[in-house]
Amino acid sequence: MPQLFRGNYRWVIVTLLFFATSINYIDRQVIGLLKPILEVDFHWNEKDYGYIVMGFQASYAVGLLVFGRFIDSIGTKLGYSISIIFWSLAAMLHALVKSTFGFGLARAALGLGESGNFPAAIKAVTEWFPKQERALATGLFNSGTNIGAVAAPLLVPLILAEYGWRAAFFATGAMGLIWFFFWWFLFEIPSRKKGLMADELKFIQQGDKGEEHENSKQRDFSWVKLFGYRQTWVFFVGKFLTDPIWWFFLFWLPDYFTGTFHLDLKKPGWPLVIVYTATSIGSVGGGYLSSYLIGRGWDALKARKTSMLIFAICVVPVFAARYISNMWVIVGLISLAAASHQAWSANIFTTVSDIFPKKAISSVVGIGGMAGAAGGILFPYVVSTILQCFKDAGNKAGGYNVIFIICAFAYIVAWIIMHLLSPKNKSVNF
Repeated sequence: MPQLFRGNYRWVIVTLLFFATSINYIDRQVIGLLKPILEVDFHWNEKDYGYIVMGFQASYAVGLLVFGRFIDSIGTKLGYSISIIFWSLAAMLHALVKSTFGFGLARAALGLGESGNFPAAIKAVTEWFPKQERALATGLFNSGTNIGAVAAPLLVPLILAEYGWRAAFFATGAMGLIWFFFWWFLFEIPSRKKGLMADELKFIQQGDKGEEHENSKQRDFSWVKLFGYRQTWVFFVGKFLTDPIWWFFLFWLPDYFTGTFHLDLKKPGWPLVIVYTATSIGSVGGGYLSSYLIGRGWDALKARKTSMLIFAICVVPVFAARYISNMWVIVGLISLAAASHQAWSANIFTTVSDIFPKKAISSVVGIGGMAGAAGGILFPYVVSTILQCFKDAGNKAGGYNVIFIICAFAYIVAWIIMHLLSPKNKSVNF
């Protein structure tokens, strides 16, 4: 192991998770960037596109539930490997399809494969980091969602202009196969990692109360048992009500800026770059805030919940977008909302590792992720219906104004329900 990494190898792991998450979001965002071209080539209306997005979300929801349990059973290393190989091939498959139905199948396959990313990544963070560093580590790798979202508006237009939309799908999909090579040779759980310094291993395992970091083969819990805990429902509700907002930012913002402000698809989309760059700051800052509060002596769950309330309030100003015509002011409002979502996300993911034993982490993340994806199935239908109605009336921008109002208050509602479900912040032991 290079001297550079001695005592700090856990940050190499976060770097791997960061790049995997970046690739994950580049692959899923390509279709949103190419929507105006694809809807002409394949004669889609707003509802056709909505159904394709719903197909992705449906398979993503099922995959999260299955992959979470699957990764808890076979381990982080192999589970993550299977996930990224599957989704990379599915992303490349988009380049070969010739019909709307084919796009639907390719999106469903992509959703199924991509569903393994977060259960595996959160479990890897839990294995490699002590409690006080987990939110920061989660925020760092979760910022890959934003870097991927920033890279896509810069990369895809260049490929589109030079080689066409099929090459865009193929090139972005191939990146995951490159990542797999590094993952397979660099990752192992700490207790089995050759060359890991004893001091770092001791630091990682502090506060675990004897709980092992490796993937125990003994499973004394079930999905039914997990659903019996209020803490599972806290995560479930939080993801169900807020994940769809991020899906909206991801899949519809390119269309919003292109249609409302007449941006050129074959040039870098700077409004999107600004929005998704801001989300990187939110992701890391959100993880840092709760870690800072814990360092000041706060209880971990109290620190997460307080941080999440702050970020929920920061989303509210996006409703004002309906009253503003200046594009850059709107970019600022959406940037604040999207950054706050990622700060919220870094903390809600980390609450799982605060509350549940390591052997159940991927399963609970999968359940919550499934809830978020289920919300993501319903919300595209709402979005596409609203947009189509306003489009038919000759005012598509008005439809986006209604959607921004929904986005503004989703987090406050989610936080209140989560607090009512579990006001005392108790951990689960079994």
